[in-house]
Amino acid sequence: MRIFNTLTGSKDLFEPLENNKIKMYICGMTVYDDTHIGHARTFVSFDVIVRYLRSIDYEVQYIRNITDVDDKILDRSKELAIDPIELTEKYIESMQDDFLSLNMIKPDAEPRATHNIDSIINLIEKLIIKGHAYVGESDVYFSTESHSDYGKLSRRNLEDMLAGARVEINPSKRNPADFVLWKKDTEGMKWDSPWGEGRPGWHIECSAMSMDALGETFDIHGGGADLKFPHHENEIAQSECVTGKDFARLWMHTGPLRIDKEKMSKSLKNFITIKDALKNNSSEVLRFFLISSHYRSPLNYSEEGLDEARNSLDRLYNSLKDLDYVDSPLIESEFSEKFHHAMQDDFNTPSAISVLFEMARKINTHKKVDDLVKATQLSNELVSLSNSLGILQDSPQEYFTSGISLSDNEIEGYIQKRKQAREDKDFKLSDKIRDDLLDKGIVLEDSEAGTIWKKL
Repeated sequence: MRIFNTLTGSKDLFEPLENNKIKMYICGMTVYDDTHIGHARTFVSFDVIVRYLRSIDYEVQYIRNITDVDDKILDRSKELAIDPIELTEKYIESMQDDFLSLNMIKPDAEPRATHNIDSIINLIEKLIIKGHAYVGESDVYFSTESHSDYGKLSRRNLEDMLAGARVEINPSKRNPADFVLWKKDTEGMKWDSPWGEGRPGWHIECSAMSMDALGETFDIHGGGADLKFPHHENEIAQSECVTGKDFARLWMHTGPLRIDKEKMSKSLKNFITIKDALKNNSSEVLRFFLISSHYRSPLNYSEEGLDEARNSLDRLYNSLKDLDYVDSPLIESEFSEKFHHAMQDDFNTPSAISVLFEMARKINTHKKVDDLVKATQLSNELVSLSNSLGILQDSPQEYFTSGISLSDNEIEGYIQKRKQAREDKDFKLSDKIRDDLLDKGIVLEDSEAGTIWKKL
């Protein structure tokens, strides 16, 4: 299997450390607000990776952490005038609901930073003893100059990082690039430590949680591309300085998500939460859209893209209609080989999905000539392969009668197209629109007052 390794910049031939066992850690949410579609893009991508590896008999230990102590959390709790713990519990529950709605499997463990304070303090103490960390006027800092390989993930050196950068002047730091391991603070969330009351820095939290869960060296570390520097760079430095070993064998990062080709931002008023996205789209449509491009590629979120995802799912489900594929024997054809070839080439979901459409076309061909045995067998194979992507989980009847494969606005749009077709006396198109909507569980009722619709 060839997986793109951010650290080496190449597709490495991947072999687990032990027989078919993979240890995988993904940087999770900082829980101070609702999850948005950028988060969905990252976590659905890694959900597919775990699903696929398990489908080909790898034993994956999947860890995804929760950052529940952070400056952003404290700032938001003050803004809302609620206790930080109450805030984090609220958004942890919200996050889990969102991820479940997108059919994400649960990780094997979700360690929280606040549950690992002792491990964090222990790591910081070791870094100080080894000369890689120091106590400033108030906070404890990691010395970036003490790690000769600092910058190896982002392929930068310290001079390049600081040249022309706006670095906050802090007389407590020996080097402007040094970062906080322990922040002394007597307000908000705080714990006792050898350096006074305070709380951990963000970077050291993940080193402690990942190594506690998976050991000093594990197989895959992943997250969004925005975490590569400085978060993952700093994780590598502090972890390898403590252990003297490689921290993670492979580093995987998902590409950025944009809204109509612009960066998603609250200031631009194009910030879309998962909950908002699901108001007008089914969870399967949103999931299909998110995996329709390669996990490392940038992805542009748009209504056109969602429409295409919806139409694509309709085509796949249509091929499965009127077939008892659940009870048919599972076979593997040349399509399975092509699908696995795509997925084992750095989890190339667009290529894998194209194989699914080849199968759908073949199924339709068998149905046209009444070869229902072959159509049924191939349908079972199609659904089996799709399971590793987390799609085609419903029966065609459930999918089309749910009515959520189309948003209300889209249904109204089809009604307007049908109205125009009738005015143009294009009754063939008018009937087709009515029948297509009926296939999706939408019934049209015409009257003198106009056309209304309802779900079956």
